[in-house]
Amino acid sequence: MHPQKQGSELPQALTQSGQISSTTLSFNGLMTKEDEEMSKSALSTFRAKEEEIEKKKLEVRERVQLQLGRIEEETRRLAIIREELETLSDPTKKELSIVRKKIDTINKDLKPLGQACQKKEREYKETLEAFNEKNKEKVQLISRLMELVSESEKMRMKKLEELSKSIESFN
Repeated sequence: MHPQKQGSELPQALTQSGQISSTTLSFNGLMTKEDEEMSKSALSTFRAKEEEIEKKKLEVRERVQLQLGRIEEETRRLAIIREELETLSDPTKKELSIVRKKIDTINKDLKPLGQACQKKEREYKETLEAFNEKNKEKVQLISRLMELVSESEKMRMKKLEELSKSIESFN
C-alpha cells in the first residue's frame, strides 16, 4: 500500500464506520466533500435525535394531559359525591334544628307556666288548709251552738215548768 492511498482510505473507512475524526479535515483548513457529508450526517443525526426527543416530549405531555383530565374528572365526581353526602344529612339536620327550636320555645313557655302552677298549688294548699281550718272551726261552732240551743231549751223548759208550778200554786 501506498502512504498516500493509505491516508485517503483511512478517512473513507472512518466515514463509512460513522466515526468523526480530526484526521478527516483537510490540511489546508477547507472541508472536503467527505467532511461535509459527515457534518451533514452528524447534523441530520442530531436533528433526528432532537425530533425524537420532541416526539417523546409531546407523548409525555399528552399522557400528563390525559392524567390531568382524569384527575379533574375524579375531582368533579368526588365533589358531586360530597354534595350528595351533604344533602343526605341536610334534611335531617334541618328537621332536627326545627324540632329543637320548637322544644326550646315550648321550654320557654313551660317555665313560667310551671312556676305559675307551683305558685297556684301553694296557694291552693294554703287556701285548702285555711278552708279546712275554717270548716273545722265551723263544725265546732255548730256543735257548740247545738249544745247552747239544747241547754237553752232545757233551761227554758225548766223555767216554764217552774213558772207553771208557780201558777198552779197560786191557784
